Amino acid sequence: MKRRDALKGMAAASAAGMLEWPAGAFAATEQMVTVAKIIGIPWFNLLSAGITEGGRKFGIDATMTGPAHVDPAAQVSMVEDLIAKRVNVIGLVPLDVKVMGPVLQRAQDAGIIVITQEGPNQDNRTWDVEMIDSTAFGETQMQALARNMGEHGQYIIMVGTLTTPLHNKWADAAIAYQKAHYPNMSLATSRFPGSDEVDTAEQVMRNTLQAYPDVRGVIGFGSNGAIGAGNVIRQRHLQRKISILGTAIPSQVKPLLLDGSVRECFVWSPKDAGYAMVAVASLALRKAEFKDGMDIPGLGRAHVDVPGRLISVDRTLAINKQTVDGLIAKGL
Repeated sequence: MKRRDALKGMAAASAAGMLEWPAGAFAATEQMVTVAKIIGIPWFNLLSAGITEGGRKFGIDATMTGPAHVDPAAQVSMVEDLIAKRVNVIGLVPLDVKVMGPVLQRAQDAGIIVITQEGPNQDNRTWDVEMIDSTAFGETQMQALARNMGEHGQYIIMVGTLTTPLHNKWADAAIAYQKAHYPNMSLATSRFPGSDEVDTAEQVMRNTLQAYPDVRGVIGFGSNGAIGAGNVIRQRHLQRKISILGTAIPSQVKPLLLDGSVRECFVWSPKDAGYAMVAVASLALRKAEFKDGMDIPGLGRAHVDVPGRLISVDRTLAINKQTVDGLIAKGL
């Protein structure tokens, strides 16, 4: 009777919104596996840490996997394997929303909950969790680039891949803002893929310096774009000539910030994002009612677009010489 009463109490707490199940209350029987864009880089190491922490809090066996290099086909194969294993929840940070659509439909047909992050346009998801306003994120970075370039000159944009959904949405917003507000700036050429991997971003920057010698600015959408570009700027002592900005992990970009190889960066907490994905999965598994303004662990009060299957907050963090140490102290 005591165990039955305890379980009833925990169920009542869940219904009331107290979703953090006591550690050790029961063995995890539900399994969630998140397929990242790429493994082995700082961004997704932090996402994985948040997923693991969320799994402990909510009594879910929550883990992360992903390809060694950015490859949408590899993501599809991994999701197919998870469907065959009959996991309860599939998490996904998509590289290509069109490619992933059919396999996610098969997952949902098999009764699997699908939680995406960085996938507001991904079809066949149960919920998408977003930590930022995508338009504002792109516009903010263009404002910073213009400030650093004196609102004058050519720039380039790097994205993870030409199909990565949010990177390209941010790029679209940044370019549109530049055209509307900074007529003396111009995009030198079409955006480049490669900003998920340092080596590739370095090669893009070297090629840019050779092919577009008048470039004075770079935005790297993807957590290694600014790192790779900044490495090349440092090697060639071009800190005063070219402004590098983008998305980055504070602890990774700090040395480049301090010597001016990277001017500013912007980020949200990938660890919080991973935790929030598991929190939303827990709610979905327990058939909770989702409504706008509800409190979601890891996010707090969130905007919930029920018809659009979108849960969002705006947690953009600016990384510069003044803020970087404080952000690192918070584990970023």
